[in-house]
Amino acid sequence: MKHIDDIQKELKAKDYKMTPQRKIIIDFFLKHPEKHLSAEDVFLEVKKINPDIGLATVYRTLELLADLEILKKMNFDDGKFRYEFSNEEEHHHLICLGCDEVIEFENEVLESLANVIAQKHGFKVVDHQLKFYGYCKNCTQKGKDYI
Repeated sequence: MKHIDDIQKELKAKDYKMTPQRKIIIDFFLKHPEKHLSAEDVFLEVKKINPDIGLATVYRTLELLADLEILKKMNFDDGKFRYEFSNEEEHHHLICLGCDEVIEFENEVLESLANVIAQKHGFKVVDHQLKFYGYCKNCTQKGKDYI
């Protein structure tokens, strides 16, 4: 798990400062590492902490953190980008079409398959994403009309 001091060092090494706005946004991700948040989601949450923060600042900060590979920018085909901390552990996502919940999972078989495919084709994989779309347990149990 990353720590704010580590991120501050990463920023400084790339000639960026830890501004108060960046710190609030990074702190929010540190406190909620399981979340996959859009810029609008982040804005609504950090505005509770600092009412003066603007949506444009949140967008710029998220883009910068993604460009610096501190955050990973993901597209779940719902019309908005979502962000999570970049890390060394490969994981995949289950995306609920009912409530938009995103569930992370790891699977050694899938990782082995990716390695076999890469070796077979002489391909060096630097990143991959696997997304399953469906309905989470809560939506299924509620018996929503779309299930």
